[in-house]
Amino acid sequence: MTEAAPMKRVLVYGGKTGWIGGLMIDLIKKEGGIEVFPSEVRIENRADVEKELDELKPTHVLNAAGITGRPNIDWCEDHKPETIRTNVIGTLNVADLCLQKNIHCTVYATGCIFKYDDAHPLGSGIGFTEEDVPNFDGSFYSQTKGYMEPMLKCYPNCMILRVRMPVSDDLIHRNFVTKIVKYEKVVNIPNSMTILHEMLPASLAMAKKGLTGVYNFTNPGVISHNQVLDLYTKYIDPTYTYTNFSIEEQAKVIKAPRSNNELDTTKLMRDMPEGIVINDIHTAYDLCFQRMQKNLTEMGWLPDNMPDEFRRNKE
Repeated sequence: MTEAAPMKRVLVYGGKTGWIGGLMIDLIKKEGGIEVFPSEVRIENRADVEKELDELKPTHVLNAAGITGRPNIDWCEDHKPETIRTNVIGTLNVADLCLQKNIHCTVYATGCIFKYDDAHPLGSGIGFTEEDVPNFDGSFYSQTKGYMEPMLKCYPNCMILRVRMPVSDDLIHRNFVTKIVKYEKVVNIPNSMTILHEMLPASLAMAKKGLTGVYNFTNPGVISHNQVLDLYTKYIDPTYTYTNFSIEEQAKVIKAPRSNNELDTTKLMRDMPEGIVINDIHTAYDLCFQRMQKNLTEMGWLPDNMPDEFRRNKE
C-alpha cells in the first residue's frame, strides 16, 4: 500500500460486544467527521466478512475481535477449536480480505508472546523488539497469537499492535487493574503494559498515517503488580491490602503459565504521529488512577461506597 488513504469509513470488528472495539467506536464518534460501523458478523465466517466489506466499503478496518476467555485465558485451554476459529482463522480472514480489497487493517494483537530470558533478563531494561521471535507458548491463548504474528507480517496492509495487560480508567472486569485487585494473591513482576486512554487515540493516528507492520504497543518502561496496587491504594481504596506469592505458587492455582516481559518501544515512539503524547508507564498509570478516582466519585462508588467484590475487609 503506497500513500495512506484518508480515513472516511471505519469498520470495527469486536465493536459490538468487545471491550477495545467498543472503546474505539466511542473514540471515533467523539472525534467526528468519520463514519464508523460495528461489524455485525463473526470473523470466522469468511463469506459474511466479505459481504459486509463489500456493502460498507470501509477505508479502514480495526480488528479488535478475539477470544481471551472468561474469566481469563485459562478458558482457552479447554476450548482450543473455538479459540483457533476466532484467533487464527477469523483474524486471517479479515487480513486477507482487506488485502484483496486494498483496505488498511489494524489488528489489536498481543505482546503476551514473550517471557524474560537470558538475552532479556528481568530488570535489565532490555526489551523485546518487533523483530524478536515469540519465545512464550505456555498458554494456548499465547500459542495461537504466536502463530498469528509471522503470518500477519506477510500482509503489507496490516498494522499489528502488541497490546499488553490493557488498563482503562474504570473498574470494568476486563481491566488489568480490576483483575489483580480481586485476586487473593498476586505475583510481583515488572511488565510492559498498555494504558488505553493514551494508546487507543495513538492507534487511530497510526492507522490514519497508514503505518503497517508490527509495533510493540505499550507505554515505555515497566511497572510491577505491587506498584500498580500501591497506586490503587493511594487513589481508590486506602483500606485495600494485598499479599504476594511466587510464580511457583501461582502455577498451582492456574491452568496455564502467564507471560511476563518488557517490550522495547523505540520503534513505536519513533514512528508516532505528531501531536500524540505517550507517557512513560509510571506517569501514565498515575494519571490513569487520577481519572479513575474522578470517574468512580461521579459514579458514587467513592469515597466509601465501593462494591463488596472490591473490598478486602468486608464488614
